[in-house]
Amino acid sequence: MPRGRTDRNEGVTIRDVAARAGVSVATVSRVLAGNYPTAPATRSKVMRAVRDLDYVVNVHARALAGISAKMIAVVVDAVTAPFYAYVAQGAEEQAAEDGRLCLICTTGGDPARELAIVKLMREQRADAVILVGSVVPSEDYTARMTQYAHALSAAGTRLVLCGRPALGPDVPALTAEYDNAGGAYAVTSHLLSAGHRRILFLGSSPGGTTADARVDGYRRALADHRVPVDPGLEVPGGFGRPAGYRMMRERLAAGAPDFTAVFAGDDLVAAGALQALREAGLRVPEDVSMVGYNDDPFAADIGLTTVHIPAEELGRAAVRLAVRGADDAPVRAMLGTHIVVRDSVRPLTRPL
Repeated sequence: MPRGRTDRNEGVTIRDVAARAGVSVATVSRVLAGNYPTAPATRSKVMRAVRDLDYVVNVHARALAGISAKMIAVVVDAVTAPFYAYVAQGAEEQAAEDGRLCLICTTGGDPARELAIVKLMREQRADAVILVGSVVPSEDYTARMTQYAHALSAAGTRLVLCGRPALGPDVPALTAEYDNAGGAYAVTSHLLSAGHRRILFLGSSPGGTTADARVDGYRRALADHRVPVDPGLEVPGGFGRPAGYRMMRERLAAGAPDFTAVFAGDDLVAAGALQALREAGLRVPEDVSMVGYNDDPFAADIGLTTVHIPAEELGRAAVRLAVRGADDAPVRAMLGTHIVVRDSVRPLTRPL
């Protein structure tokens, strides 16, 4: 049985390892880092001491000491939402292929927490920080994130904005995006081509980068089909199933439907709205047509026509941007979106 402490003990330090092996602390550090030539016999003594003491390297201390942890941080609202989960999965797979550790961080949609994570990752000298999804960029948030972007760049850490627009032309940040407004334009045009003119947009979020782009695509499609934009058909409330259910319940409680179709801001909004419609005795698509956005896995189960986002590839693209080597490599990746047509839209013989 090995001598000394054989249970995992956080009190064991690199000095303990050096004392057991009969070498200097610097020698132990070089052996563990693997970045400096050492004699085989010396390396053997150090590694035997590491095993005997069950020493665990403090990766945070190594990072702060200037030894690269080859770490990429992926910052999302939540890992329970399918979009974020798939982006994180793609990023993790690409990071593993590139020899990087992928750290997934969640903010719960709190901009202050996002800023705090970015600050921490700069201190930990991560290779890259990838910020995923929508944000409501207040003046203070934009100013602080711009400051952090410059600080990250100075420390050799790349900032990647994934699924959100750039901060500005002079901000050192890369962007991995998808054609958000284009997807909204296409799916709204699909409803218009089916004869619908009263299309309810459910889940606008003024100031939110993701929702604003979808509203923009929705409005442009209406304009191109010579259908006046009716602000009364744009319902604020954000994304998510509870929001979709609440917004539709409130809309139906105000009176008979004054719309023939619904463009749900995302598939979860569509699921909540569908439940509220069913409770009111209304059927999709017989009474109300509906489309969503994201192409979450459950969308196929409920027959929802929606916009497909290549979420896993988006995560991969963000990591590839982050780890690129050449100075003249792209600073932006734009992925396409497309409609997935299912059974939730009924053509009208005569528009309302």
